[in-house]
Amino acid sequence: MRRNRNKTPLGSRYVASRELGPEQEAEPQDGDNEGEVAHACSGETSTLETYLPGHPLADQEANEALYEYERGFREKFSRLVPVLKEVHALQHESDFELRAQELVQRKLGYQLPEHLIADAWIKDLDTRALYLHGIFRKFDQVVNEHWLGRDDLIADAERAIAYFLDCDFHEVDITPCSDGRLLGLRRFILRLPALAVRVRSYAGALFDIEEGVQHWTRRELIRHREGVPTSADVPSRYLKIAAYHYSSSKPNQEGCAAHGSNERDAAEAALLQLRSFRQAIENTYSCGASVDTLLIGVDTDTDAIKVHVPDADTRMSLYRYVDCGELYRETLEMDAQSASLRVYEAIQEAINTQGWGKGNGPPHEGMLRLVSRLLLNNISQLDYVARYHGGRYADVGHQERMIIVGDHFSEMQVRNFAYFTHLDTMEEGAKNMDVAVNQIFRPLNIARGLPIPVVVHYRYNRNVPGSRERVEAHCRRVKAAIMERFRDLAEKSLIGCHMVIRDKKSGSRLELLED
Repeated sequence: MRRNRNKTPLGSRYVASRELGPEQEAEPQDGDNEGEVAHACSGETSTLETYLPGHPLADQEANEALYEYERGFREKFSRLVPVLKEVHALQHESDFELRAQELVQRKLGYQLPEHLIADAWIKDLDTRALYLHGIFRKFDQVVNEHWLGRDDLIADAERAIAYFLDCDFHEVDITPCSDGRLLGLRRFILRLPALAVRVRSYAGALFDIEEGVQHWTRRELIRHREGVPTSADVPSRYLKIAAYHYSSSKPNQEGCAAHGSNERDAAEAALLQLRSFRQAIENTYSCGASVDTLLIGVDTDTDAIKVHVPDADTRMSLYRYVDCGELYRETLEMDAQSASLRVYEAIQEAINTQGWGKGNGPPHEGMLRLVSRLLLNNISQLDYVARYHGGRYADVGHQERMIIVGDHFSEMQVRNFAYFTHLDTMEEGAKNMDVAVNQIFRPLNIARGLPIPVVVHYRYNRNVPGSRERVEAHCRRVKAAIMERFRDLAEKSLIGCHMVIRDKKSGSRLELLED
């Protein structure tokens, strides 16, 4: 098996050295890895024996580390239902409580709530409550364990930030769709370190423009006042990226639910949002030129990206892009130098697109370098999917386990694990939640009798007096609003909320809020 044959891609000044490698993570644990029927672990049937030699530009060592992380992550959650089935079968045994606690502690690593098992001898177990409790406990464990012994994450971020600055970007702000199939966008698909980029998910990638402008304002203030990550006199730009998605195998059924599985509608809407964001800054501060935008499409069947290359005026077109899936297939049999040169040529061909996609020349060199880096990173991901998932995921549709609302979790970066939406109030996020509950989780969970787990998560600033108390109150308001909006499910115990808060400092542990 070939391992990392090309540590320094050659062929173009726009093809930078591999500085944005992924973090390596947790070792998989031993134990029962029987799959959950409703949420099968996707695509882990491909064997190394059937895998052809990899792409010459793919980082095989990084791919192996990511696979170990993904496998271990999924195993921790796939054990839950089989163990709960064992608990359910014991409920009428005379020593049920003792045996149930021992079983769950040994196989899942937590204790069952006493009030849920104490009366099992006289009435049926509340298995829905046990399921919600279990998935929330595993969630807390995974998040809190993520940062243990991971000082390398800071070093990865520092290298990435230096690279972005070299590309003339002092901030990289990414908005993917909330769809769980894009949950691995940052870590797997684009291979960007967690602490180096900002990620906020919205249904259909339709981010809140006002909130985006507010964040841009804060970042510019920090640059002017503190010189972080670079001083204001250094010419650099704020980069806003929007990622829409589509399905190549089932384009009319498994595309973006927020846009009726219509790829063109999803791409047009994301592009319009990017233009509006830049125009809002121009109209408000007369400095729209300090903002760059980038549109990326993702085929959620294969993780292949389309990068819509901006022109010299920073304008993008739906008809001017580089398709990394095609690029991967073209270069698979090439040597490393020829494949690297072909990446450069593909970008130039996109720049010179004629007809509806015609633009006004190339973007600035920093953008060209970043586009090249994203394509190279995605080539590694396509090789990952080829090796471990047979080239196309088995779960081309939704298989999320939970909904996460509020502030972003950098620890949750595994495809199709959760529907993730950023929201400040339920009123503003109603559309996002309706898409999640009604279009995704009603057929996925409710139809099988499984409740919908919802994690409500917000961060506070310990340096600001009263911040924790305000965030706690906000968290409770959002939970109450969710339960009220979906009262029909709440009354049947078919939806449950788990409230957690934590300090904004990276690596802070979750703090559970009791009802």
